[in-house]
Amino acid sequence: MHLGNLRTALLAWLQARSVGGDFHLRFEDLDTGRVRPAAYDITRRDLAWLGLDWDSETRQSDRQHHYAHALSRLPTYPCTCTRREVLAAMQDAAGAPHGPEPVYPGTCLHGHDPARPAARRWHTPDARVCVPDHWTGEQVCQTLKTDAGDFVLRRNDGVYAYHLAVVVDDALTGVTDVLRGQDLQAAMPRQAALAGALGYAAPRYWQVPLLTDYRGERLAKRGGAPSVQALREGGQDPARLRAELLASLGWPVGESVGVPEALGAYRAQVVDRAATPDAVPTPPPPNL
Repeated sequence: MHLGNLRTALLAWLQARSVGGDFHLRFEDLDTGRVRPAAYDITRRDLAWLGLDWDSETRQSDRQHHYAHALSRLPTYPCTCTRREVLAAMQDAAGAPHGPEPVYPGTCLHGHDPARPAARRWHTPDARVCVPDHWTGEQVCQTLKTDAGDFVLRRNDGVYAYHLAVVVDDALTGVTDVLRGQDLQAAMPRQAALAGALGYAAPRYWQVPLLTDYRGERLAKRGGAPSVQALREGGQDPARLRAELLASLGWPVGESVGVPEALGAYRAQVVDRAATPDAVPTPPPPNL
């Protein structure tokens, strides 16, 4: 974990505890080939060091049968296109992509190469889905076919996609609120659509600003962001770190913040404001 991960975890914990909810720790270890076994315990130690506890814990690597069952309930088709081939098909069909992300043009709907390993893509419905971001109050809308396309639910190496796994896990573990980084704001409509297609109620989404470095770039391990483990083992004061993480949101906190004070700050800055009459209502699940 780096500081950006830790701040998001802190805010998610504060969201749960400030309204009397449970906090669920989920290890998103779908790509088991990249997992370091020691990372589970390091993550637990990092969270506990900052004063966070949790009521339940799961690993996605243990839940493959749930994802397989969900996949079997959705209209999907095999896709053997490489990323290069997808971009070339988009170029041929409508010129270079101008949106925030490439949208698959549906090439394999008309046939695929049976000699290649195949991913499974969701044949998305022709629907427009709007979901509120409860952190910003913004409505985020997507027309699935044109903004998301037929996206992958299982890769060609058998690894289930993030979008499918988290939707299934949220539903089966009773998650009502998901708080995560704003870089995943565009995932809200497609995940709410997946939930609706599977008969699940979509959770409330809270997309928090990303923690950035001095250049204004998001913190990432590949960019050299310091690990929480290094700070913890180096003697960093967790109370001062809590204060710095909350102050990075522009909240008026002191130089040192205990857990009760952090809860008070979160209630004042987020919960009480969300309880005002003009707060964004929670929508019903998409009817697809």
